[in-house]
Amino acid sequence: MVGIIGAGPAGLMLSHLLHRQGVASVVLERRSRDYVERRVRAGVLEQGSADLLTSTGVGERMIREGLVHDGIKLRFAGEDHRIDFRRLTGKGITVYGQQEVVKDLIEQRLADGGEVWFEAEATAVEGIEDDHPRIAYRRNGEQATLDCDFVAGCDGSHGIAHEALAAKSYERSYRFSWLGILAKTPPASDELIYAYHDRGFALHSMRSPEISRLYLQVDGDDTMDPWPEARIWDELRLRLAEPSLQAGEIIESGITPMRSMVTEPMQHGRLFLAGDAAHIVPATGAKGMNLALADVKVLAEALTEWHRSKARDLLDHYSDVCLRRVWRAEHFSAWMTALLHRDPAGDPFDHKLRLSYLRYIVTSEAAATTLAENYVGFENT
Repeated sequence: MVGIIGAGPAGLMLSHLLHRQGVASVVLERRSRDYVERRVRAGVLEQGSADLLTSTGVGERMIREGLVHDGIKLRFAGEDHRIDFRRLTGKGITVYGQQEVVKDLIEQRLADGGEVWFEAEATAVEGIEDDHPRIAYRRNGEQATLDCDFVAGCDGSHGIAHEALAAKSYERSYRFSWLGILAKTPPASDELIYAYHDRGFALHSMRSPEISRLYLQVDGDDTMDPWPEARIWDELRLRLAEPSLQAGEIIESGITPMRSMVTEPMQHGRLFLAGDAAHIVPATGAKGMNLALADVKVLAEALTEWHRSKARDLLDHYSDVCLRRVWRAEHFSAWMTALLHRDPAGDPFDHKLRLSYLRYIVTSEAAATTLAENYVGFENT
């Protein structure tokens, strides 16, 4: 049996994939089901991620409600350009909120009789070098222990599994943050808009034909206090060059620091990390949820092999296989972040360099293809 900590996309998809192969698992999630299903996070699925959901029987609603996009728009210096993913790579992306993926996976796991324990907080991971590691947890005010064959840590970079692994982490913090809002307003564009402006970066995204997801670059130490709704909408219209963007009811707002982090290795003994527990990427590259799903696809195959034959070959190489993709995504996300965000110091030389490279991307087939290939995701990295 596999003990899984965390009911995000990584933990739930791992449990789902294992169930399809006849491998038992238990998912422990410290939050309530309602909280997990309402938690707004990423919203862009690479082709491979969308294919994984569909091929494993949890993509029906995504196919029906997800928004398939064949490209993105780049706006800078008063110019508007489109990067045509479909023409350049033969692939597109699907805009479908992470919380919707989570809802679909929870519904399927419960329909299949899966063990998903909400409000069950993992407090320690023990015996990871033994044959039967243990997860100590608290549920309904009582302490208990779950005995496992393996433990999968899918509980984020501040979770108990990341702490238990005690591996080396490579990190980078950025001097700016993202102010994000989810608003009841129709998207101003049929595709994502990445805008580089003298006043900073802005991103126009969406969750449905009625709901928009919008972001502004702000100072790293900013709070919501100096950002009343009127100022947010004015700044979005200016940076996105969308004067007709409608101000709607803001459902959710907050400021998120930007950082990168990779843990190496992603495994030790019988503990394996996946998703944000192993790596964090700036949201600019839209890689977080996609990396999580890619991790657990590899991990599920390795755990299935062990349960069938006790062979450890795939398990032993889990970290190496995943990290090749992770570091490619980290590089792309850091590159996109550096390219599209104004340096807080406002260096005019760097500003001109960014504008020059943006023009290179939109005038060079090779440069546009590089961006497109990385954005839609590589099947093998």
